[in-house]
Amino acid sequence: MTAVQVIERIKKEGGRMISFESFTGGLITPETAINNPWKYKFTWNPRNVVTAGQSTAKFLEEGDYKYIPYQQLFERTTPVHVPGYGDFEGYANRDSLKYMEAYGLEGVKTLLRGTLRFDGFCHAWSILVHMGCCDDTYPMEGVAKMTHRDFFNSFLPYNNVLSLESKFMKRFNLSAGSPEMEKFKWIGMFDEEPIGLVQGTPAQILEHILNKKWKLEPDDKDMVIMWHRFRYEREGEKREIQASLIATGDDAVHTAMAKTVGLPMAIAAKLLFHGKVKTRGVILPSVAELYNPILKELEELGVELNEKEVVLNS
Repeated sequence: MTAVQVIERIKKEGGRMISFESFTGGLITPETAINNPWKYKFTWNPRNVVTAGQSTAKFLEEGDYKYIPYQQLFERTTPVHVPGYGDFEGYANRDSLKYMEAYGLEGVKTLLRGTLRFDGFCHAWSILVHMGCCDDTYPMEGVAKMTHRDFFNSFLPYNNVLSLESKFMKRFNLSAGSPEMEKFKWIGMFDEEPIGLVQGTPAQILEHILNKKWKLEPDDKDMVIMWHRFRYEREGEKREIQASLIATGDDAVHTAMAKTVGLPMAIAAKLLFHGKVKTRGVILPSVAELYNPILKELEELGVELNEKEVVLNS
């Protein structure tokens, strides 16, 4: 809704859209992330987080169609700076092309939608992908007797001399003090702790292990960060609008994710109840009679888009 509202305004003012990039992340607040080297916890469906990106990402970049296979997805990231919140990295989110018609972006040179993570997350997650820990296509054997350490070791070659840690560092060219090793130690991948499942696929087992450290504690606070970059041309000038929206949760129950998913739906239901939605059928919230009043009320509730515009050239 925030994207379409800005795009429609640009068009009404005589602008021609050239490029649209959009990244959103369900993250945790800096104070919640202080002792967490991943700077991440589950703030929505854990299974979807573990299996995210298991299809080729498709998008448009400077007029060329681009494709990123799953094994490269977390290696080809886009740097994103959100004013007041710092630097993030974004990875492409499945099929961006299907949003071209819905957003009214036919003819643009760049169209990319993606997911935001704090810096450093994607490289470590890419290691889990290459290990095979995110595979959800087959059940593993002997899960009931398996420890975290056994699980990790299952994906590395047998060696009666090297330790698991040494094999792992050698496989991915890591040092003992690297940020990646810190992350994997923190989630307990080298621990002798029993997994606690009777059966499961690699993805199911990884989700169960991660949930021990990544489940929100009662006083944890999450945040949703959305960042858009619109590039357009008007009266011979190329312009750019960068816009960001930040919502913060109150605790592990009243989360930013709950607010940003639930409030728009509740406002839409209220509009329908009071007869203020005239359009009928199954519709996207990309029509003005929905997005204008919904975004207006969200702003009153403290969820709003902040914009900054610059002229790129004359």
